[in-house]
Amino acid sequence: MTSLDAHRVVDAVWKMESARIVAGLVRMAGDVGLAEELAQDAVLAALEQWPEAGVPDNPGAWLMAVAKRRAVDHLRREERRDRGQERLAHDLATRPDDGERDVDDVVDALDGEVGDDVLRLMFVSCHPVLSTEARVALTLRLIGGLRTDEIARAFLVSESAVAQRIVRAKRALADAHVPFEVPSGPERAARLSSVLEVIYLVFNEGYAATAGDDLMRPSLCLEALRLGRVLAELTPDEAEVHGLVALMELQQSRSAARTGPSGEPVVLHEQNRGRWDPLLIRRGFAALLRARQAGGPLGPYVLQAAIAACHARAATPEETDWPQIAALYEALVRVLPTPVVQLNRAVALAMAHGPRAGLTLVDALTGEPALKGYHLLPAVRGDLLARLGRHDEALAEFERAASLTLNSAERAVLLRRAATCAAKAGEAEKAEEAEEESTEAGPADGDVTLGRATGLFLARPDLSADTVRSYNQTLTRLCRHLGEDAPMRDVTSHRVAEVFAAAWGTAAAATWNRHRAALRSFATWAAERGWAAAGLAAPLDRRPEPRPRTRPIDRSRLESLWKRPDISLRERTLWLLLYESAAPAEWALSLNVEDLDLPGMRGEVKARGHWLRWQSGTAALLPLLVGDRRRGPLFLADRRPGPGRMPAAADLCPHTGRGRLSYERAEYLFKRATGDLDPEGGGSTLHRLRHSRLAHLGEEGWSAPMLMSLSGHTSARTLHGFVRAPRPADTVA
Repeated sequence: MTSLDAHRVVDAVWKMESARIVAGLVRMAGDVGLAEELAQDAVLAALEQWPEAGVPDNPGAWLMAVAKRRAVDHLRREERRDRGQERLAHDLATRPDDGERDVDDVVDALDGEVGDDVLRLMFVSCHPVLSTEARVALTLRLIGGLRTDEIARAFLVSESAVAQRIVRAKRALADAHVPFEVPSGPERAARLSSVLEVIYLVFNEGYAATAGDDLMRPSLCLEALRLGRVLAELTPDEAEVHGLVALMELQQSRSAARTGPSGEPVVLHEQNRGRWDPLLIRRGFAALLRARQAGGPLGPYVLQAAIAACHARAATPEETDWPQIAALYEALVRVLPTPVVQLNRAVALAMAHGPRAGLTLVDALTGEPALKGYHLLPAVRGDLLARLGRHDEALAEFERAASLTLNSAERAVLLRRAATCAAKAGEAEKAEEAEEESTEAGPADGDVTLGRATGLFLARPDLSADTVRSYNQTLTRLCRHLGEDAPMRDVTSHRVAEVFAAAWGTAAAATWNRHRAALRSFATWAAERGWAAAGLAAPLDRRPEPRPRTRPIDRSRLESLWKRPDISLRERTLWLLLYESAAPAEWALSLNVEDLDLPGMRGEVKARGHWLRWQSGTAALLPLLVGDRRRGPLFLADRRPGPGRMPAAADLCPHTGRGRLSYERAEYLFKRATGDLDPEGGGSTLHRLRHSRLAHLGEEGWSAPMLMSLSGHTSARTLHGFVRAPRPADTVA
């Protein structure tokens, strides 16, 4: 082995084993600085011996054994008076050691587990007695195993500055006599918060670099993820730890899509979601589930992870659940009321309820001292102003944001946004002048662009937030295909028809009609101003939305469905109840345990003032489903609700903590189980159970009033399709 090979091997082993080795030595020597020196002595010994002797079978144990001998020698030289230390030195000096035992065995023999030592070392390196910069540097050095030059390069500071931080941090820990232990009680929570803060600081510096030419520094993101995963294994019952890991996993999953071909930043709603890492998304969801299972109140990291999960669940930007994200930010503000969180909440409000709602909150934050030099405040304000068509004001905000950021990639994007606003402001000025000069029958204004027109259209005060959000989906797709800078005079009905055919040609009729309605409204508005022809949406015909006739399910098929062994008790009970009661699925799912009259074979739907009545099949299953429960929803979800989707108290079971089974989930399970009952293979809906019951009872001669009494229908007219017309032989004279 050459000296270069030895350096590479030692460097790799050190990064994997350094935290465990240093942690074990700190417990022996009681001093962080001394422990690192002893570990470095072992590394030097490896660099000297491994090129000739070769790499040992267990290099981590080899390094630990050598460092342990150095510690014994040091204890002897110092002749410590502490009897416990003397006994430890004597025990280590007399204990046989072949240098080949695994590092876990070595440290376990010293009274404790390696994992415990690493956790102790994390709490020591992130002690509040140290400054934030010192905590970050010391953590990356001791836990991450990074060299001083690697830390300096990652944070774009000098190597001497990092070295001084580390030296001062070690001295401060020694002067403060910080014990090598995991604190308990309230102190543990405070110290754990410091550990999580350091890890997230490292991740954020890698995810969005504060300075330099690159937007991201992937090595820091990966190091923070590694530290978070280690901490999660060491503290499995801490929800916030799992929340932080989930947050970092989900954010890191978007890293490949965050930059363009030239390294320029790509905003979230413009990212290619096909480039998001599905493995990291699954790992993030799994970590969020572990956080939920750990219980306790929702902390800031769990809530932020839930927000990231909302983005990860959306296959397209239009499918993002912005009202849910805004609600999560509302909860986050209560536990973490910082100006930055408020700024993020403003963005969510703008996406959920329109830019005016977000701008109101942003304007209230402009006086915050903490955001005085924060470049994202004017950047967000500029974006909202641009969406409202106030391009002159947006131009000034983007230029101010560009002057505040230290990152070259972000500055370039902000300056491009400023240039775009300047161009649009000029266009708007020309359009206003032309509109003032034109008469009602005047010619179309050729200078108005599609982007400018859509911006003005969506900024109308008479449009509700929901309407703006719906119209925006249509017009954004139109601008994407034709170009925001395309003059309105070039937007013809033929080109619009091509866009619709490409975007929604194969979509369902309801989807096609919704986008068609949005375009018709925009076209009419633009035609009134002379910017577009009146027949812009003329080639787009409305598609019929037929309601297929529901066919009843054959009785024999239903009988076989009840008897299938793979159907769970919950599903079998729900389906039988729906069939026997002929009630809507929403009514059955709203039943509570306390509303049941099991002997009377009925349950009260209090919201409707109606009693559901069932027969022997349901009566035999309900006691098994209810069990020992006395209150709460009758039909429960598969697991406890997530932190971001906590239902109302009335929809939570006090015995199990699970929520009420949703209609969507119940429908999905029935469709999946009844694929063979559907000729097209898509499965049946829950409504079809009710329809089948009414059809079967009608075949047995039930009259419309009898069916009304059972099913809760309020009109006999809606049941005439199920009632058989009497034959002449059945007519009473």
